[in-house]
Amino acid sequence: MRLLHTSDWHIGRTFHGADLLTEQQTVLGHLADLVVAEAVDVVLVAGDIYDRAVPSAEAVRVATAAIGRIRAAGAQLVITPGNHDSAPRLGAFAEFAAAGGLHLRATVAGIAEPVLLSDEHGPVACYGIPYLEPEPARHALGVPEARGHTGVLTEAMRRVRADLAGRAGTRSVVLAHAFVTGGAPSESERPIAVGGVEQVPGPVFDGVDYVALGHLHGPQTLAEHLRYSGSPLAYSFSEARQRKSVWLVDLDEHGLAEVRRHELPVPRPLGTLTGELEELLSAPEHDEWTEHFLSVTVTDRVRPVDAMRKLRERFPYAVHMDWEPEGGHAGKALKYAENVRGRSDVEITRSFLEDCRGAGPGEREERLVFAALEAAERGVIAK
Repeated sequence: MRLLHTSDWHIGRTFHGADLLTEQQTVLGHLADLVVAEAVDVVLVAGDIYDRAVPSAEAVRVATAAIGRIRAAGAQLVITPGNHDSAPRLGAFAEFAAAGGLHLRATVAGIAEPVLLSDEHGPVACYGIPYLEPEPARHALGVPEARGHTGVLTEAMRRVRADLAGRAGTRSVVLAHAFVTGGAPSESERPIAVGGVEQVPGPVFDGVDYVALGHLHGPQTLAEHLRYSGSPLAYSFSEARQRKSVWLVDLDEHGLAEVRRHELPVPRPLGTLTGELEELLSAPEHDEWTEHFLSVTVTDRVRPVDAMRKLRERFPYAVHMDWEPEGGHAGKALKYAENVRGRSDVEITRSFLEDCRGAGPGEREERLVFAALEAAERGVIAK
């Protein structure tokens, strides 16, 4: 049996305000093509189908189309929710969906009820562990003494192994959405706990043939049978160097036989640029960046006016900008009381602008500031 392990689609997510539905539709469509090219039997999606618990109609449309294409390509799907998903919404109509080859495992009560599939070597049991919020999950699992993510996932895996013990000769796969110790996070994951208590030791998942992990957005191998596929798209500039991918997992009569990495296409690459605004706007060597999502750092000594609009005239997909003047900010770090003592409102406003952008107000700006301060003072006196 050949499995395709993916996760963290985050359909509906934006990238610094830019809509990603087109890019998501493109890369998820590639998964359907891969099902055909590699004769994949089952696609495993380990959580975070959507970016929000209540996804938009457009996000649902993209997800439905992607799942439909994968099913039409010949693979069944096993899906479990992540911390961004609403488990009840994602799991709605699960019994009906299973008849069409879409298996949704979204409840705590169903953790030990596997999706049973088979090949020429016999049965394969796929267990879906939905994202478990520790406080409600420990009561739902009947282990009020359990602490943190480790406690509730330990109980979930105990139930999986207990069910598996009664299925002699059955190979096993677990889908789980968690932060397993040894994994490397990116900037785009939403924290699922404070401090280190969110991390779960890898041995918690011992006793099964393959564990398809979701939550961390970079592809990672923690053990031969314990892997993160990562997200199919980059959702932060910290992921610019990651090669997004999925795992192709082969099971033979004995269990795990082989795992291969397949890199995914990049619908729109990420890039970073640094320099003075005029140079960034005019230098021909920057032409190669016009179709990239860009994070731009401008280094002008004085903060340029309307810089983002000007950048987008040349780089339509510039989505983030920082101003870091060459040589650093000239202003001294003073306490607020020291900074305003004995100074007029106009002087304080002028100093504020100098600190924020490296230059005080121009003649026209100073007239506007003076008029605004006068109007404010008249308002105070009138009251």
